Parts: sequence; structure tokens; C-alpha cells
Amino acid sequence: MKVNYNKEFLNKKVFIAGHKGMVGIATYNQALFLGFKKKNILIASKKKINLTNYNKVNYFIKKHKPDIVINCAGKVGGILANDNYPKEFLFENIKIQLNLIESCRENKIKYFVNLGSSCIYPKNISRPIKEDDLLSGKLESTNEAYALAKIVGLKSCQFYNKQFKTFYFTIMPCNLYGPNDNFNSESSHFLPALINKFYTADKKKYKTVELWGTGNPKRELLYVSDLADAIFFILNNVMFKNKKILIFLKKRSFINVGSNKDYTIKFYAKKISSFLNKNFNIKFNKKYPDGTKRKLLDSSFLYNLGWKPKTNLDKGIALTINWYKNLKN
Repeated sequence: MKVNYNKEFLNKKVFIAGHKGMVGIATYNQALFLGFKKKNILIASKKKINLTNYNKVNYFIKKHKPDIVINCAGKVGGILANDNYPKEFLFENIKIQLNLIESCRENKIKYFVNLGSSCIYPKNISRPIKEDDLLSGKLESTNEAYALAKIVGLKSCQFYNKQFKTFYFTIMPCNLYGPNDNFNSESSHFLPALINKFYTADKKKYKTVELWGTGNPKRELLYVSDLADAIFFILNNVMFKNKKILIFLKKRSFINVGSNKDYTIKFYAKKISSFLNKNFNIKFNKKYPDGTKRKLLDSSFLYNLGWKPKTNLDKGIALTINWYKNLKN
């Protein structure tokens, strides 16, 4: 479905917080692709604005007065990083979100978009996860600190909307991947970690690749450019009064964005191996935790509005591997 973006929307001033991260870069590029004026896309380096410092955040937003603030910033990582540094994942993410939300309120910024994570949902849901499943069960312990921080951000949007009549909301993506991701095996999410391990094994001519866990958990993936596309699709619908999404977000203040497909870690490992034209012996080290067994989002509401991802899995993985190869060469 082709989306016709309102010209008034494309003339808005947008601040993308965290513009140097994977999601931030994709969001910036998508804004340019859609036709936002480059001068109206606000970005700021960490030296210019420390997002954990409220005074710095407030000064920037007060000075530039964006129409929309999109929060792509935050401390992110895989199972091991989350398990080893819970304080940092909790503290930094809460501060960034609350600083941006409060500054938006103080400066009367009408639209604030927060980025959440599917890890905020209960760990033992085997069916596709609906928005209404939030807080209905226990969180996965290995990333509990990050999940709690993201819940604070999500709930803050909800509370601010109720008390101050703002329109702040959270977009809840599944696992993201693509160019500009973190490929460090000790701190990355599972797919870039897999790409890094198989690429390294290929270069060093290893015959066996050891992976963490059992390989049985299922994960849903979304190419990062498709998330950026969804962000602006949702904003366009919100700002120009699509009644369905206004009612939906008024009740929940967040919305799922996924690909509607999930596969096992073992499946992804074999696919990456095949993309490198190798037949590695894949060994799973069961001493390491699996994390949540399944995290498939129910994104039916967004799909029914007319949005769908444009990048299939094979194309997305090929683009990501090629980007990574160019980075390493």
C-alpha cells in the first residue's frame, strides 16, 4: 500500500535523539527519503547534548522548538550485557526517557515518540503477544533491568497524556537488525553476534562455530529501515486524525511493530552460514542462558491500518552481511 504523506507533515521540524545509533541513522535517512527538509531534521552529538542531563536536554529543546521528538537513544545490548550491567541498563534508559518526556511537556512539544522493546512483555507467552498483555506476567530475568526501564518510559507517556493532555506514545518493535548495528559478540543482540561469529570463523578457517544456548528459542526480526518507515507511517496517521489509531493509542499509548514471522536461533544460524557459502559444524553451548523462549508480537492493528514491512528476511540479512563485510574490509 502506497502512503501519501501530508505536505504539512513533511514540513514539520523533527528532533531525532540518538541519531548515530542503528535506529537513529535509519530514522534520519527515512525522513530524508520521505521529503522532510534537511534543515528541519534536528540532530545533536553526545558532546552537544548529554541526554542523561536534564538541563542540557531542556536547553536544546527550548532553543530549537521541534514539532516532533523521536527518541532513538538508549543503552542496548544482548543477554550477556544485560545480565552483567543491570544498573547501567536501568539507570541510563530511565534518565534519557524521562528527561526527553519532561522537557517536551515543559516546552509544549505536542508529539513525542518513544522507542520500546518487545522484552517488556511477560516471558511465558507462546502465542503472538498483544499490547494488552503488558504487565500480565513475569519478565525474563536476564534483561529485566532494561525491560523495567522501558516500561517506565512507556507508562510515563501514558501518565503524561492523562494528566497534561499530551500525545506521547511508544512504538514497540520486535528484534531489530541491519546496517550500523553493534556486532560485538559480548554486548550485541543475537543476529549481529551470529554474523560476527560466522564471519570470523570463515576468515580464520574454523570448521566449527560455537553458539550460546540451545538454539531452540524463537525470535522475530524486523529490518531497521522498516521500523523507521513504521515510525513515520504512525506519526502521519496520528497527526492527521486517523480515528482508529487515535482511539487505540489513547487507550494504551503504545503499539506493536513486527514482521509477523519468527524462527529459531538455529534457523538463523544456518541461514547466515549459507549466505557465507559455508557448511560449518554448529555447536550449541547449553551453559549459557537462552533467554525468553519466544517473542512474537501481534502487530495486527498496524497491519490493518495498511502498513507492512518492505524488506524480507533474505534481503535484509544479505544487506546486513554485505554492510558488515565492507566495514571489516
